[in-house]
Amino acid sequence: MFQATRRRLALWYTSITAVLLLLFAIGVYFYVRNTLVERVDDTLNHVVEVVERALVIEAVNPQKNEYRINIEASFRNNANSVDDDRIDIEWFSPTGELLWTTLSEPINIPIYLNRNGETVRVQKKGIDNGEYLRQVTERVEIGRQVLGYLRVSHPWFEVSKPSRQFMLDLALGTSLMVLSVAYCGWFLSGKAMEPVNESYQRLKQFTADASHELRSPIALIQTNVQVALADLESSSQAMETNGTTKSHYKQQLKIIEKLTQRLGMLVNDLLFLARQDSGITTETFSTCPLDALLMEVVEEQQLIAKEKKIALSLTLIDPPEIETDLELIDNWFALNGDWNQLVRLFTNLIGNALRYTQSGGEVNVELRRIEAVYRVSGLRYTTPQLQVKVTDTGIGIPTEAIPKLFDRFYRADPARAHNHSEITEKATGSGLGLAIAQAIVEHHQGQIKVESTVGKGTIFIVTLPIVQTNE
Repeated sequence: MFQATRRRLALWYTSITAVLLLLFAIGVYFYVRNTLVERVDDTLNHVVEVVERALVIEAVNPQKNEYRINIEASFRNNANSVDDDRIDIEWFSPTGELLWTTLSEPINIPIYLNRNGETVRVQKKGIDNGEYLRQVTERVEIGRQVLGYLRVSHPWFEVSKPSRQFMLDLALGTSLMVLSVAYCGWFLSGKAMEPVNESYQRLKQFTADASHELRSPIALIQTNVQVALADLESSSQAMETNGTTKSHYKQQLKIIEKLTQRLGMLVNDLLFLARQDSGITTETFSTCPLDALLMEVVEEQQLIAKEKKIALSLTLIDPPEIETDLELIDNWFALNGDWNQLVRLFTNLIGNALRYTQSGGEVNVELRRIEAVYRVSGLRYTTPQLQVKVTDTGIGIPTEAIPKLFDRFYRADPARAHNHSEITEKATGSGLGLAIAQAIVEHHQGQIKVESTVGKGTIFIVTLPIVQTNE
């Protein structure tokens, strides 16, 4: 599919460029050709002017204003002067009779007055030899008396030969350019298709992972329902009198309830990410005291920490003693953000830390205010930010897994199957928690980083600006 699209893109790119190059080449060809013709016509007109000035006019009858051209005196030196330029001169009588010419053999071309130049086909002694001439014809007169006609000719191949050579050069250059454009189009279309292909592959992986995550609880729900219905049909009487059977059904219904809860959370996570990707979320930013928020989240997670015998603590780095602004101290850990999203962010991070920390370990949440430094046009500026570190002494994350850690449905633990006992004990993660955390941080224009050592623990560092800018 992508190769066919790439071929179409390259073909369209090459075709459009080829048409543009062809139009450009045609325009250049006609411009050069017309320039050559104009130069020839200018040369012919210049020769006409020179010859007219050199004509020797004799008076035949001055009283009647009758004159004639002395042909021998007028054209004696013109033959040698025009031979080098391949220009031929013809002089005709007022009646159109050829009187003098530099041509070795007269040409059978009627006289047409034309100062702008015309191209004519040569015929000698009634034979069309396929040659062409560029001619300019001028009528010479004094008063109302026509003395004769002067025609100057130039071989047309002086125009057609360089024109053909130029056309061949243009055709060769255009062909090479089209081939080059075709190669570049194929290369560039491949580059353009890379992000599309990558997005498509991510979409395929996302669909496969989502299908996998949804398939397991659905299959377990279906199995438990089928077992419950089968037992209900085979032992309806025993169920009324046997408390053990009732307990069995109660356990199966609890499993179904947990599975549906897990499906509901998974669908909610997918919906949240879809809304973040599409940008249709409605911002409800307000002033949020991050210290109070973290206290609330840590307090909620204390029950899980106690069950696993993990020491969960919160550390607040107080403002420096030099700070005397009471209002600023009261809002030292306040930022502009979405309370519910921030609760979800830190619940995910602290929950992950507790999940992957062994019994007897420690999880510490640290909150401090920092000054971020940036430079604009050589000037140094600082902006206040809040930094939260979630540090655990858990199993750690392999170095090669860190770049993919925020991918959707990715888990460092390759085991993806959830057995029955795991589900009855607790709802396992779907691999969307960190993807959601990253989406929330980016929505607040912040940054999230990970530092981890296998066997020693992991540190998640979240940096959030106190005031978001409009982008």
